[in-house]
Amino acid sequence: MRRRDFFKNGSLAAFGTQLFNPWGAGDAIAKKKGKVKNIIFMVSDGMSIGTLNMADLMLQRHHGRGSHWLQLMRDNRVKRALMDTASASSLVTDSAAASSSWGGGVRVKNGVLNMGPNGEEYRPILQKFKEARKAVGCVTTVPITHATPAGFSVNSKSRSMDPIAVQYLSLKFDVMMGGGTDVFSKENRADKRDLLQDFRTAGYQVALTRQEMLGLNAEKPILGVFHNDGLPYALDRANSEELKAKVPTLAEMTQKAIEIMQKNPNGFVLQIESGKVDWAAHANDIGGLIGEQIQFDDALKVAIDFAEKDKNTLVVLTTDHGNASPALLSGSKANANFDKIVTFKHTNEWILNGIDKNFTPAQIIERIEAAQGIVIKPEEALTILSNYYLLGEDGVYNARKLPFQKLAQIQTPFTSIGWAGTDHTAEFVELSMFGPGSELLNPFVKNIDLHNFMLDLTEVKA
Repeated sequence: MRRRDFFKNGSLAAFGTQLFNPWGAGDAIAKKKGKVKNIIFMVSDGMSIGTLNMADLMLQRHHGRGSHWLQLMRDNRVKRALMDTASASSLVTDSAAASSSWGGGVRVKNGVLNMGPNGEEYRPILQKFKEARKAVGCVTTVPITHATPAGFSVNSKSRSMDPIAVQYLSLKFDVMMGGGTDVFSKENRADKRDLLQDFRTAGYQVALTRQEMLGLNAEKPILGVFHNDGLPYALDRANSEELKAKVPTLAEMTQKAIEIMQKNPNGFVLQIESGKVDWAAHANDIGGLIGEQIQFDDALKVAIDFAEKDKNTLVVLTTDHGNASPALLSGSKANANFDKIVTFKHTNEWILNGIDKNFTPAQIIERIEAAQGIVIKPEEALTILSNYYLLGEDGVYNARKLPFQKLAQIQTPFTSIGWAGTDHTAEFVELSMFGPGSELLNPFVKNIDLHNFMLDLTEVKA
């Protein structure tokens, strides 16, 4: 069988002239015709290796098993590689450029979706698969118009979600499900356009609750939006009967999407994203982070179970970049502290969003103890409270400027979890593949190589 290498040898000299391609010219893969009918492309957004590690440790210590992803590795059932994640403008990518590298096959600047510096448009991969008569779609735990699904779907000069939602209307993709009701509702859009009604008028099935999602069928394209912004964190959902009744899990959305899309005789391509792994890392929210990674792992099992039975499905498991480099730190109490996290009932987001400047330090201490079993000092509670007067902490997805970093620093002696910061990193990331075509994966690849990888294996034109 003829194979082409992912990388050509000897190209470090290109670093000085090609930041967008710092490790040299890449190549595609060998064509393996007639072997891959479906692709499930799974992204744990912002997953540093420490995130994957800690989720596996938590599952081992408290659920009697490791993560499904790590078990695939332990059983040598996946082909693995390291993947570099640079964008055209930085060694540290954002999610728009990262997803565009897969979606359009070209490195673009941070903040841009499948567009070059002079307005060049690189056709997104789901549009190519749709033209090839495959079922296509995206499922995510953040707004469906967010950067990762958008990078597989549209061209845009920015990540602004309102215009992306309008672009989705004409695409008629088979399944688009996640959060982001505000982006589609006339009450919250700047243009006051009722996009939910526009989607219904255009022939879409529109689902706004878990029960409505469970009743969807394959007769019409689907838009499912189940929360105003990103979906609630898995940890908070697990401790709210109201949220469990209304909001589906990532695994449930994945199951429904596969159930619908597999009915297409030409196959399907589905992107699945656990987007709030990234949000929790930005916030240094360890309860949120591990819960979201485990939620991703549950969806991963749904995909692998399908692929095992189907035999014609390639499952890609990866992340777009690292974030905050969380880690369990050494110390005499490391094990016991780590085990405390499993008893958390709520995330730091839940804690901080429920506090206002009228709280007393004693009320803050009580709220944190009720949510996480941690008893902080009065002076630490006062430090948190002071932020509600100054509103001084910045950070991605922190519009209210809440003291996420301060709370995480206070928690470290109780959890033994350390963080390198609150933003993306340039670390090489894990890439695993299961199913036909995975044997062609080389040990080190660039993010842009996956675009032609998928097209070649499915015999769809570039």
